[in-house]
Amino acid sequence: MNKRYLIILILFVTCNLFAQVNGFGIGVMIGEPTGFSAKYWVNNTNAFDGGLAYSFVRKNSAVSLHIDYLYHNYSLIKSNYRIPVYYGFGARLRFIENEENSLGARGVIGLVWLSDNLPLDVFVEFVPVFNIFPATALNLDLAIGARYYLK
Repeated sequence: MNKRYLIILILFVTCNLFAQVNGFGIGVMIGEPTGFSAKYWVNNTNAFDGGLAYSFVRKNSAVSLHIDYLYHNYSLIKSNYRIPVYYGFGARLRFIENEENSLGARGVIGLVWLSDNLPLDVFVEFVPVFNIFPATALNLDLAIGARYYLK
């Protein structure tokens, strides 16, 4: 067997051994807002996630930046697959063209499917955002996405 193919096979098998409950993943999310998503696992049940995204719903261009701390509960959904419910809290900055920028507190709840064979996950999340600055308001972010985990 060619050495190059052997190295690729070893890397592929190694990536599969480390599924998603550790490491750093990067991917995309589609919804409100739509953009890039990243996740870093702290341990088997806790992670940081973040996003850089664009809002297509607003009349003016808006770019969002968020970061959350998440808790994963594996016992709520009984399945042959790993589908934990996750919840957590975080913050969002939104930069809006021709308007005042905003800062909000996020409350996150979602589901994530963790592949047993590939270093990826697929998620859907529901996120109420309580804007604190410049004025108080309640918004809603919704997203579906996927991330690939680097090792």
